[in-house]
Amino acid sequence: MSLTYWCERAWLPDGVADDVLVEIDGTRISRIEQGPPGSAERLPGLTIPGLANAHSHAFHRALRGTTQRGQGDFWTWRERMYEVAARLDPRSYQRLATAVYAEMALAGITCVGEFHYLHHDQGGRPYPDDPNAMGHALISAARAAGLRIALLDTCYLSGGIGVPLSDVQLRFGDGDSERWAARADMLAAAYEGQPDVEIGAAIHSVRAVPPDQMPAVAEFSHRHAAPLHVHVSEQRAENTACVEMYAATPVQVLHERGALGPRSTAVHATHLTDVDIELLGQSGTYLCMCPTTERDLADGIGPARAAADRGARITLGSDSHAVIDLFEEARGMELNERLASSKRGHWPAADLLAAATGEGHTSLGFPDAGLLVPGAWADLVSVRLDSVRTAGASGLEAVVFAATAADVHSVVSGGRRVVAQGRHVLGDVAALLTEAIEELR
Repeated sequence: MSLTYWCERAWLPDGVADDVLVEIDGTRISRIEQGPPGSAERLPGLTIPGLANAHSHAFHRALRGTTQRGQGDFWTWRERMYEVAARLDPRSYQRLATAVYAEMALAGITCVGEFHYLHHDQGGRPYPDDPNAMGHALISAARAAGLRIALLDTCYLSGGIGVPLSDVQLRFGDGDSERWAARADMLAAAYEGQPDVEIGAAIHSVRAVPPDQMPAVAEFSHRHAAPLHVHVSEQRAENTACVEMYAATPVQVLHERGALGPRSTAVHATHLTDVDIELLGQSGTYLCMCPTTERDLADGIGPARAAADRGARITLGSDSHAVIDLFEEARGMELNERLASSKRGHWPAADLLAAATGEGHTSLGFPDAGLLVPGAWADLVSVRLDSVRTAGASGLEAVVFAATAADVHSVVSGGRRVVAQGRHVLGDVAALLTEAIEELR
């Protein structure tokens, strides 16, 4: 089916243009030209490509507004997260994730990278009907909400360096990386040839995967030409423990085990040495920055600008979903850099938006998305330029430095209109979230 939209303004590869007609054939953009609207559906404001949330833990959304009480650190937050993980099953997880992904769609996100490690039933028992029941639930949720998904099936084998899994962590583990790979291969086979799903891999962290188990995960990524993501140096305590055990930083351990490269993404990368930055840059590894989570958990400010200067490519994620707003993540990266350096203007707005669109999609295995060009996925996100936040501003700066997710009024994802007039096709997303979260309490 062919559809045509007229964008009042649109961000094209060569800049912002007025009066842009975008013709869609099925799931792809077939033609772009400038001209009068004619009978095309009008999209006011500024239309940009769909956003890619490169790092998500869907069930963490249930923690919003609860873990912010009192004091603590990453490790106390983690205990609250485990409490939620203990209560989920495939049905409740699908219900929650559908609502979370619908919230993402309302924010202009058309693709999510789900860092998925909640695999098994209580006590680590595989679900009898399908050991990938939780993964299928997440994929079904993304489709219902209108998102493409890179399901980053995560290898998680230990509770800390040299520490076995215990309690709820048993639900995360497969025993060893070979058994993890066998299960992940089953999942990949189930979605082979389905263009809206990418089955990728993840090494949870050096805390959770011993070095001798990492090559099997990297090999899965190579064999399937799939993304490989990993939490890296999020906490100083992680670095200290890694150096004490392996006489190397987490980045060096990953490098030695073949886990860095142009398909790989280092998430957070907060506490890096100069050597780490060189290894990430020279290998072409992506860095996924999650500024709102890194602030919320008191992690610190990662050296994103220094890594980008060495060749690393930057993407953005909402991670624990303290906020789901990639405009906030984009400007957060710039503003964090200003705080760390006492200087302004580290990235132009176009580069920050590219991190949230084209770079993010490519890091998730969808290199044909994140640009408004013929042949690309038909993802159109229209942002109001007349709200109380954006009124009087113009260009990409209005979106990156003034707009919020609430200013997204229309989303076309893969040719499907999933948000119109700020409302999702599933209806009241706030009610869906409330019902799904209350079920877990």
